[in-house]
Amino acid sequence: MTSENRNGQVVVRLDGVRKEFGQSVALDDVSMEIREGEAVAVMGPSGCGKSTLLNMIAGLDRPTAGTISVHGDDLGALNETGLALFRRRRIGMVFQFFNLLDDLTALDNVALAGQLSGASARESRKRALELLGELGIADRKGNYPATLSGGQRQRVAVARALMNKPALLLADEPTGALDRESGGQVMELLLDLNRLGQTLLIVTHDPRLAQHCATRLVEFEDGRIARESILERVA
Repeated sequence: MTSENRNGQVVVRLDGVRKEFGQSVALDDVSMEIREGEAVAVMGPSGCGKSTLLNMIAGLDRPTAGTISVHGDDLGALNETGLALFRRRRIGMVFQFFNLLDDLTALDNVALAGQLSGASARESRKRALELLGELGIADRKGNYPATLSGGQRQRVAVARALMNKPALLLADEPTGALDRESGGQVMELLLDLNRLGQTLLIVTHDPRLAQHCATRLVEFEDGRIARESILERVA
């Protein structure tokens, strides 16, 4: 991690976060920070709490104990409407299986995110087209998801996640459903975004993705942070 990352503004702070599901403990006393410009990869075996962590930071679930703040705003102080607005305006999310709407074109899938946050249809379509162009798939703007390759669908999903210029981009196994070539393209895309200043949190089973894209690795075991390490990207 560069000194700039280390001294940057704290985007996410978790303090003593615990999450219980009945008798099961998914997260146990987790404290961590993510600073502006970092690319943090979270790894660990299935069931270790990675996806729960992501859901907590996205405001999709609430901790049993402890606090989570994003840019100083305590998520625990927000009601469900406030959390929905927080997700639309502050967080971008990329999923393993894309989560695109099959009956909308690539352009409309991306533009919808802007409209849901209050932008006009015209403004939303303009920015959506710009993003598709930046990600190299403007020529697929009229295609429906079923007619796109896996890599192209993930690029549409990334464009949608970036629609509202989020403080943090969350990626849950973003290469998990892709072949090696398409996965490599998505890795390069995430790396380029981080180099442009986008803060990333990536949950992955793929050590290649972590090593290629991340500046810091956080490894979980049994709901706890087992170890952290700084990663040196290979040019």
